Amino acid sequence: MRTANYTVEDVMVAIGEDLEMMQYLFDLHGYLVIEDALSADEVAVLNGLLDENELPAKGSKNRFGSAPDGPGFLQWGKPFCDLLDHPSIMPALRFRLGDCFRLDRLYGMCMSKGMRRGGLHSDYGASSPIAGAPYGERYRPPEWEMVQGFVVVAWSLTDAGPGIGGFCCIPGSHKTEYRLPRSIQEIGEDSPLVVTPEAPAGSVILFTEALTHGTGDWKADHQRRSLLYKYCLSQMAWTARRVSAPEGIELTGRQEILLRDPGDPHRYFPSLFDDDVTVYRGTTVNQRKPRG
Repeated sequence: MRTANYTVEDVMVAIGEDLEMMQYLFDLHGYLVIEDALSADEVAVLNGLLDENELPAKGSKNRFGSAPDGPGFLQWGKPFCDLLDHPSIMPALRFRLGDCFRLDRLYGMCMSKGMRRGGLHSDYGASSPIAGAPYGERYRPPEWEMVQGFVVVAWSLTDAGPGIGGFCCIPGSHKTEYRLPRSIQEIGEDSPLVVTPEAPAGSVILFTEALTHGTGDWKADHQRRSLLYKYCLSQMAWTARRVSAPEGIELTGRQEILLRDPGDPHRYFPSLFDDDVTVYRGTTVNQRKPRG
């Protein structure tokens, strides 16, 4: 991972095992970029598997391999399954989601030169479509409304960033109690508040879904390729549908836990970080004594 100055301009780059800095930056800005999360060989294998499958034709829709309702692109090979709990992301997911979380959904994104941006949005918080917050008025979510607890992990398989396109966001917007102003919504990534972080092939971007984010115009000659894995607290869910395990691919015990149905943490859903997790007869059992 390259050395960086911790400024908005230089974006967030996690340095080595500096978990304390990683925690601070993720909490402060709502997103984090980890460079060199994948080796060049890992990137090449994943791109090779994508080449073997039919991605959307140039200029058409930009999503592929979506789930729930099946395993999605997990069925395309074990390397996709190994990203579920890749060691480069688990520490960051743990301090955002705790010891008990699950994969809620996934899909891939590809873009060709000239494909247009996606609008700025947030899935939770004051600017979410379900909040109905009036413009210019402080919005305090009721106790039953979900705001935090969902984190997206976006793996970059080709270079993305300023002058290229890809993920963009307004740093810190996950903490605002005000709806995104229409003047910013209308100009999107052209707003000086919007950051497009450097995300070279092999890097991974993690962000909370309460963050105002979007997709910039794709300007590069090469194709955008990004794999999005969306995680949430074990007791939460975005939909009643589930991502299913791929057929004919052996998963680790931790990977099987990540594909479980929602459950109360530690009571009906085991920790992902216990060494004594055992899987048998389709049931995952946490060997340690339950809390409480």
